[in-house]
Amino acid sequence: MRTIITPSLCIAALALLTACNSTSNETSRQAAERIVQQNIIVDGHIDVPYRVEKNWVDVTQATSAGDFDYPRAVQGGLDAPFMSIYVPASLDNSDASTKLAHRLIDSVEAIVGRAPDKFALAYTVEDVENNFKNGLISLPMGMENGSPVQGSLETLNTFYKRGIRYITLAHSQSNHISDSSYDLRRKWKGLSPFGKEMVLHMNKLGIIVDISHVSDDAFYQVLEVTQSPVIASHSSLRQFTPGFERNMTDDMVKALAGNGGVIMINFGSGFISPAARYWRDNLGEKREQLIEQYGADSKELIEFNENYEKNNPYPFADLTDVLDHIDYVRDLVGIDYIGIGSDYDGVGDSLPTKLKDVSTFPNLVEGLLDRGYSESDIKKILNGNVLRVWREVEAVSNQ
Repeated sequence: MRTIITPSLCIAALALLTACNSTSNETSRQAAERIVQQNIIVDGHIDVPYRVEKNWVDVTQATSAGDFDYPRAVQGGLDAPFMSIYVPASLDNSDASTKLAHRLIDSVEAIVGRAPDKFALAYTVEDVENNFKNGLISLPMGMENGSPVQGSLETLNTFYKRGIRYITLAHSQSNHISDSSYDLRRKWKGLSPFGKEMVLHMNKLGIIVDISHVSDDAFYQVLEVTQSPVIASHSSLRQFTPGFERNMTDDMVKALAGNGGVIMINFGSGFISPAARYWRDNLGEKREQLIEQYGADSKELIEFNENYEKNNPYPFADLTDVLDHIDYVRDLVGIDYIGIGSDYDGVGDSLPTKLKDVSTFPNLVEGLLDRGYSESDIKKILNGNVLRVWREVEAVSNQ
């Protein structure tokens, strides 16, 4: 017997199909929760070592302050946070910088030693992947500020052996390697002669060159010298923060993509929001004016410091601002050159709403899904792009 398809039967069938889909399809939130648990998340920059150096807490357990600990990392699906071996520029050109770097590496090893069922060191991409399969959070290490190298390639070799897998060449001041984006004194007009030699030796060893914090001239000189792709481990876009050299221009992002590198978006409000950037710049300018007029220990300056934030509440960025930066890079150079470099535990209380600590990565992924990013593209942002760079750096070293 032949079934006659009537309009009413079509409508009923369509309604049934819609009902089935509505029960089987994930919401974007459900998909985000699944994606962060099923895939490796690499964060290019988290300042846990310096945090525990200044005020020790056991991050293998839940902590009441800071942005990172084991329970929150598990909740957020964070699997490979690069531990920042941060050495302040105030220690440049002293043995104290080298000693501090070794002490911070010791602290990362101690985290693993206290909880080998939770954490593991990671020296290679393969280590990260194997640790993930075994349910362990990898703790690769990157050195923020090359000052501890102290002009010695032998010392650089030692840090490689201890697990350093990227080095941010400078920090807030120009050092013996590179000029800094924050330092108006451009001692080297880019890289120092040793800095150029060091970049090539990093290629040889298999240490990723990180161009966050360096001056624009230093950035372009790195690209001229390096034989491996590089990263910006925790930078964002100058398009949104005009005049803030710590972020990257469009031309720099294009050059970075041409090198095969990755820009890892910083979450700090002052890096991503024009309003937050203006708030910080305005604070600095007014402070300098008061210091010049009344002195650094003046009553006027003390009163200003006490009242500025009270009278001008800090304009926190939002998740949407981070997404805007990711959108911008994608539209400028493509999806293959974007990563995450949150700067958790490194930017104080300036983090955006909905991204306040490492437990909130599902919010980021949900936002990407809601903006139409495919799951495969999200995986590139979470890990694929930066692990590709790391593999290529390893390959160059092996050659």
